Amino acid sequence: MAGMNFDAKLEPMQAAIREAGLDGWLFYDHHHRDPIAGRILGLDEKAHVTRRWYYFVPAEGEPRKLAHRIEQGRLDTLPGEKGLYSSWQELARGWRRCWPEHAGCHAVLAEQRHHAGLDGGCGTVEFLRGLGKQIVSSADLVSQFEAVLSEEQVLSHGVAQRAIDAILAEGWLEIGRRLRPGSGEAGSYTEFDHMQWLSEAMRREGLVWDDGPNVSVNANCSDSHYEPTAELSSPIKEGDFLLVDIWARVNQPGSVYYDITWTGVVGANRRSASNWSSRRC
Repeated sequence: MAGMNFDAKLEPMQAAIREAGLDGWLFYDHHHRDPIAGRILGLDEKAHVTRRWYYFVPAEGEPRKLAHRIEQGRLDTLPGEKGLYSSWQELARGWRRCWPEHAGCHAVLAEQRHHAGLDGGCGTVEFLRGLGKQIVSSADLVSQFEAVLSEEQVLSHGVAQRAIDAILAEGWLEIGRRLRPGSGEAGSYTEFDHMQWLSEAMRREGLVWDDGPNVSVNANCSDSHYEPTAELSSPIKEGDFLLVDIWARVNQPGSVYYDITWTGVVGANRRSASNWSSRRC
């Protein structure tokens, strides 16, 4: 269910909470220390967060929010009643209002992080235990709602896979054309040249990525931090061991990366650019 908006997740989430025999799932964060909670709830990952926020999804009924007055709009994209606090005393009262009908409510934390104390001493987990709440791990629910891909995400991975595999196949031929041009004169081609060629090909296919791809030959392949640049790049020659590490995704929200690494020896098969064997990541 990764990539699904939260409104669509709410009903199956509450069903999963009930199936697990729990009373609710608590999400909270401070300074983006718990990115898992933000992703599951669909919150803005770049938002400025300097105060703690809390979001409780009960097994039944409407979710409840608790936000600081300085950042009171932090959870406005989510459904549910909102409470506000400033002092830690108000925060404690806000928590007691979150479970007015459940004296022994069980809480599930997205991550059992021990944040700085609400009163300068006790952490969030200890504070809730002090209210009589039993804390259990949310690992299984996180796996279900963060790690399981939607049908659309699976399809997006396939689109990226087909595009990158086609680009790689043509890239091997491009190496052969550069090193063995029809004129018979030996060509010059570098790691950086091929990295640029692959990048342009991916852009034409409408793919996006953070950095890379990476192209390296011989000893450079053993350096996991190596990345060719216009100023520092080795030439690709006949007989070289060549590694291409490439990844990208479709340019749409929630799409999934296709990531693959290929290695080969240039010129090992004269019918094409190289004889390649693959290792899928």
